[in-house]
Amino acid sequence: MSGVTERRRQVSRPGYKAAAGVFAVGMMGTTLPTPLYGLYRQEFGFSELIVTVVFAVYAVGVITALLIAGGFSDVLGRRPVLLGALALAALSAVCFLTAGGLPLLYVGRVLSGFSAGLLSGTGTATVLDLAPPGRRARAGLAATAANMGGLGLGPLVSGLLAQYAPWPLKLPFIVHLTLLAIATAVTWLLTETVHHCGPRPPLRPQGMKVPPEVRGVFAPCSLAAFAGFSLLGLFTAVAPAFLAQTLGERNLAVIGAVVFCVFGASTCGQVLMGRVGARRALPLGCLVLVAGLLLIAASLLLTSFPVLLVGAVTGGVGQGMAFRAGLTAVGSAAPQEHRGATISAFFVVAYVGISLPVVGVGALTEALGVRDAGLVFTACAVVLVAAVGVHVRLHPPQERA
Repeated sequence: MSGVTERRRQVSRPGYKAAAGVFAVGMMGTTLPTPLYGLYRQEFGFSELIVTVVFAVYAVGVITALLIAGGFSDVLGRRPVLLGALALAALSAVCFLTAGGLPLLYVGRVLSGFSAGLLSGTGTATVLDLAPPGRRARAGLAATAANMGGLGLGPLVSGLLAQYAPWPLKLPFIVHLTLLAIATAVTWLLTETVHHCGPRPPLRPQGMKVPPEVRGVFAPCSLAAFAGFSLLGLFTAVAPAFLAQTLGERNLAVIGAVVFCVFGASTCGQVLMGRVGARRALPLGCLVLVAGLLLIAASLLLTSFPVLLVGAVTGGVGQGMAFRAGLTAVGSAAPQEHRGATISAFFVVAYVGISLPVVGVGALTEALGVRDAGLVFTACAVVLVAAVGVHVRLHPPQERA
């Protein structure tokens, strides 16, 4: 009788969709400040280079968390690590709420990076673990959509609130703290999927842990993720400044919506990936991404908002296809006991792609201006993405039987 009661209690617990919601809320906070940097520049008087440095500090936090704690959920369990990530996200929001200058902005971004680093691997692994038999493909889509959807909702929500509601530098973070409280309550109810027979393994930094049986899949998939995340870095760091300084578009809601379009299109690309399969989606995603980058370069040359928007959507679709294909292949190939660490290593490569270009664009902006810096970046990105596309076309990942 007790076994039946336990099964019923487990069935009543939130499933993988609820875990995806928690994942999305946590990731939302990492891009919440994107449309607000212009206001912070006016408030504190710093340059465009400092904006990119603040963003890069976040990326360093992500990579550090992934390298040090990427496999902690395989030892401690998914739920405790998720709760820690949500607590760090809340501390980050408090830093932004009370910021009176650059120091707290830096601290807030580092804490946000730590939170995203924990969420990237653990959130994905939790969604996959909670998927019932036969729903792994849907769970993979839910995990990547939660990641990209959360990143897209951040600038959209903060842009709307900052433009049309009071307290533009306060209210977005108050709203996020409320959502984090709800996400924390949901996380407490999630079923723990990590159980150890015998003594718990020692807790130690995992570094870039990729099991030997996964490496053949991991290399091409992580290269595609690197290339795709470089586009996200471009839009997160450069698009708001380009819209404001070159196109004269200073409406924060519009700026947030443009950035949202990239992440929204990425989610659409992930849906398309399910129809073509991981092997075909990797090179096809890179091809579409190249087309998007060329359109973005054309928008810079023509000073055209419509072309920029089309380039954002096109590039986002390509990024989404390649990203979900890579994450699905890596997550499926990874053994259960190392899934969290392996997925975290995948995100390390992706976030190197989103961080290094941002700093480079910031430095180029100081010397060349926003427009020319964007042109140099897109030219380099086209070469990189084309090379990755050729590589994954010639050496596709072997799908697990």
